[in-house]
Amino acid sequence: MAKDKIAYVCSNCGQESAKWIGKCPSCGQWNTFKEIRIAGDTGSMAARSAAQSVRMSVTGTPNKPLYLHEISAKDEPRIDTNDTELNRVLGGGLVPGSIVLLGGEPGIGKSTLTLQTILRMTDRRILYVSGEESAHQLKLRADRLGSNRQNNNVMILCETSLEHIFEHIKDTHPEIVIIDSIQTIATSEVESSPGSITQVRECAASLLRFAKTSGVPVVLIGHINKEGTLAGPKILEHIVDTVIQFEGDQHYMYRILRSIKNRFGSTSELGIYEMERNGLRQVSNPSELLLTQDHEGLSGIAISSAIEGVRPFLVETQALVSSAAYGTPQRTATGFEQKRLNMLLAVLEKRVGFKLMQKDVFINIAGGLRVTDLAIDLSVIAAVLSSNVDTAIEHGWCMAGEVGLSGEVRPVNRIEQRIAEAEKLGFTHMIVPKYNLQSFNQGKYRIELHPVRKVEEALRCLFG
Repeated sequence: MAKDKIAYVCSNCGQESAKWIGKCPSCGQWNTFKEIRIAGDTGSMAARSAAQSVRMSVTGTPNKPLYLHEISAKDEPRIDTNDTELNRVLGGGLVPGSIVLLGGEPGIGKSTLTLQTILRMTDRRILYVSGEESAHQLKLRADRLGSNRQNNNVMILCETSLEHIFEHIKDTHPEIVIIDSIQTIATSEVESSPGSITQVRECAASLLRFAKTSGVPVVLIGHINKEGTLAGPKILEHIVDTVIQFEGDQHYMYRILRSIKNRFGSTSELGIYEMERNGLRQVSNPSELLLTQDHEGLSGIAISSAIEGVRPFLVETQALVSSAAYGTPQRTATGFEQKRLNMLLAVLEKRVGFKLMQKDVFINIAGGLRVTDLAIDLSVIAAVLSSNVDTAIEHGWCMAGEVGLSGEVRPVNRIEQRIAEAEKLGFTHMIVPKYNLQSFNQGKYRIELHPVRKVEEALRCLFG
């Protein structure tokens, strides 16, 4: 047995010290250092024992050092979650031995998404550890989700002790482990309440050790704080392989699954769900849901062809320009970067000549979506001008283009995908950067393309 160690950890920021300090040198808080006894290494030993037991049952070989030439260079087959949107965000499915962190606001649907996903995975033995709900509550939720097939391979465990969880893992040998949530799990080697910085860090480190040693993927469900970031220490995001954020407003029916960090795939992928009575429904074609069906005759609405990840979709940009009721005009953007809005308004005033200094400007991306594609710059300017002069953009027009500081319309990537998506949805006119059409065959598309070099040309096409 290793000798017991005494350490002092700040309960506010996680700063460690060999002795007790009154004021934390990292965060500046007083009387936050708590004594922890790192003894017995109970959580780590339990993780190591469970991992070796599971690995022996799966592979039949213990974990040992291998020469580089002995390691196979082939990608291990990913675990299919039977969810197209989730597979896309993960990069093709769950990687064996990976650890995934799923975060989101309370009530957004994290547990619902996880539970309905594992109910569809009938070919895998899954252990669902819940520290927040009872087994009866989970059974009622599973019945409400209305799975077509009853999955007899899902095991439910209501437990908050990390050591007990590893004991059950050692007995059941699951192929996937779900922890709901990491803030409710506690280990006996740390004398602090569940959800504290030290508890979250130690439990996540033990689960990481188990996942990497055994090859069993672990999915952690985490809470977020009032600032919108994942609760707990920043090291929690560092040690996991994939961080997925579940976004959306509880008052909207759309939910967006966004990858923030992914060691096994792209971080630009996006998954869209629709919240229904019997669970979350995958949205395969988000353009049809993000566009208003009838906005003819309404000013301040412009349609842009955007790309998030590898998916092109058309998004509706809404703008409202009104006279400033107070001395300082307001600039508000929902789903769009505030600083970029200020830049585009400056371009509109300096290069085009429209005075908006004494006007309130409000921008909204319809459907609760947050778009980072720069190709929607042109639609933002068009929507602002449409609302300012109270003139609607004709039906059947869409656009794509990045706007520079000198008022030029810069080229965008994957223009063919954007045009094909607009044509598929019935649009007849599209404004595109002139540079994108230099080596481009326009004859294969029925949609009429309008190449522009400057913002003035684009606005002249829209408003005459």
